[in-house]
Amino acid sequence: MKALQLEKPLSWRTIQIDEPPAPAAGEALMRILSVGVCGTDLGGFLGKMPMFSYPRIPGHELGVEVIAVGEGVTNVKPGDLCSVEPYLNCRNCYACRRGFTNCCEHNKTMGVMCDGGLTERIILPARKLHVANRLTAGQCALVEMLAIGCHAVDRGNPKRGETVLVIGAGPIGLSVVEFAKLSGADTVVMDISETRLAFVREKMGVPNTILVRGDESDLKALAEFTNGQMADVVIDATGNNKSMVRAMEFASFAGRVVYVGITQQNLEFPQVPFLHRRELTLMASRNAPTRDFTRIISLIEDGRIDTVPWITHHASFEEVPEAFPIWIKPETGVIKAVIHVA
Repeated sequence: MKALQLEKPLSWRTIQIDEPPAPAAGEALMRILSVGVCGTDLGGFLGKMPMFSYPRIPGHELGVEVIAVGEGVTNVKPGDLCSVEPYLNCRNCYACRRGFTNCCEHNKTMGVMCDGGLTERIILPARKLHVANRLTAGQCALVEMLAIGCHAVDRGNPKRGETVLVIGAGPIGLSVVEFAKLSGADTVVMDISETRLAFVREKMGVPNTILVRGDESDLKALAEFTNGQMADVVIDATGNNKSMVRAMEFASFAGRVVYVGITQQNLEFPQVPFLHRRELTLMASRNAPTRDFTRIISLIEDGRIDTVPWITHHASFEEVPEAFPIWIKPETGVIKAVIHVA
């Protein structure tokens, strides 16, 4: 069967791979319907994504249909439409034994550390499937991205009456915005792109946005929104080391700073007294726990998350090599692209 492989950065090739075998006990065989494209995939295409190795079949934001199940599988059945939890955790390490499966010491994320879903059919542990029969295949492919934002907000734990500043309005930042809003906290979004900020205001209903200028005006703008208190929770989704270091400047006294974006650069903090004086809490956010997938599917089903504005670009399986060089251009205006496999 066919698959799309990144042989090396900037180089796609269509390959033939073996059909998967019949599912073993605890496994499910799935037909790939939709694949969401995220920053990890674009970074892998450009050769800028840490942990991405080559050659690699990408694809971890998946909408799938169950074809067959192995012995003992009861959570899904043939014909079910599902979202996929693409973090293949070992279940044995110290993190897994304590329930922190999202940060398994030996985790292999599909499409990054091992081959993913940009093919026709795959086998996975059935425990990684989340039934979503009331969603479309495209909506199923959005769930994993939304789960990243959900977990980042949970890490910051904002409360009603507090202010959350989201830095970076790319897809992950926008998923953070969804859950910052659901927390009941006041949400402010900061980005270097006025186009993305317009999307935040017009499509996501968040009126308070700040166009980054890289100077004191950014701080003054946030101070105006917060009566000078700054943000109780700052979530940086840029993956830019300079932005990540500066994020602390926007935090209130006793504030929390969460890094959900990933950078390959060192982070240097020249103002340790600043960090200490404000008694800031600095956190990382990695992947998402299983419970978030179930929650997000229910939120979409109930209409509390509107997915209509999200998917802005589409491509067929065959169009992917031509589409990727276009999608990486900022002027293209991609919020979320979805590849339709079947």
